[in-house]
Amino acid sequence: MRYGWTTGACATAATTAAYTALLTGEFPDPVEVRLPKDRRPTFALATETLAADSATAGVIKDAGDDPDVTHGALILSTVSHGEPGSGVTFRAGEGVGTVTLPGLPLAVGEPAINPVPRRLMTDAVERVAASCGGTGDVVVEISIPDGEELARQTWNPRLGILGGLSVLGTTGVVVPYSCSAWIDSIRRGVDVARAMGYQHVAGATGSTSERVVASLYGLPEVALLDMGDFAGAVLKYLRRHPVPRLTLAGGFAKFSKLAAGHLDLHSKRSQVDLRLLASLAPPIAEEIRSANTALHALELAQAAGIPLGDLVASRALATAVEVLRPAPIEVDVVVIDRAGNVVGRA
Repeated sequence: MRYGWTTGACATAATTAAYTALLTGEFPDPVEVRLPKDRRPTFALATETLAADSATAGVIKDAGDDPDVTHGALILSTVSHGEPGSGVTFRAGEGVGTVTLPGLPLAVGEPAINPVPRRLMTDAVERVAASCGGTGDVVVEISIPDGEELARQTWNPRLGILGGLSVLGTTGVVVPYSCSAWIDSIRRGVDVARAMGYQHVAGATGSTSERVVASLYGLPEVALLDMGDFAGAVLKYLRRHPVPRLTLAGGFAKFSKLAAGHLDLHSKRSQVDLRLLASLAPPIAEEIRSANTALHALELAQAAGIPLGDLVASRALATAVEVLRPAPIEVDVVVIDRAGNVVGRA
């Protein structure tokens, strides 16, 4: 599948072009950027504006074949001269968020432009300054039109990044369906919850299980981790960065996979093992082995008075505890059906 470029890579290209134009009066198009691992892609400019004291360049983000929420977004960089000796100062323009909670790799009040994109842009400014006779003292304002609306589809509001998107990327490259942004968001969610002093966090596979667990324990939004299918990402990060208590909440089918030892609960990467479910309910084992779905197996067990939900929760708990070992974390598991009813706990 076709790879793409991160928001940070696009911002670096736009910044390179804008600062070059500010110093020379001409926008390089296409513009080459230097990324980690000695990658040197070129980017076409989508827009360019030269004013008396600033220059703006824009690049359309191409995320390749990845279903990135910012695919097709316009990434703008406006560069203006800064105070002598100030170096590179970053500002959040329209559609770029501002950090409002601790625990992120940026201070509260800073534009949500992550450390690696900042370094890439700073290096680019230094190279342009050296080749075009500049001082390197600039103000770089990154904007993403419609970014505030797009950010509602991301973790940013929950992480306390308000007003728009984050400028992300560690390698500059978007790998299709790597889900790295989601996993990184899980990690940042843990960081923010820890920094806010929360002793109890919950990882939920979806919105229904999240509502259930929030209701059960009265947890605030910042303590809720949108785990999705990435149970392993939650458990492995908490093993290194523990909190006193963790609740895992999710649907019966997905947690049947966790009970079988799978840490990636996506349907393309793990399947419900009806033989395992049958082994947990010996009186109706043959019926469960012939069930159509996990939900069907649950219904058969409920009709027979067998607490299959609790048994699955117990096995899922054992998986979680084993992955977390030796972190001192108290764990409980809540299993729900599709209607949001609790069908198992451990």
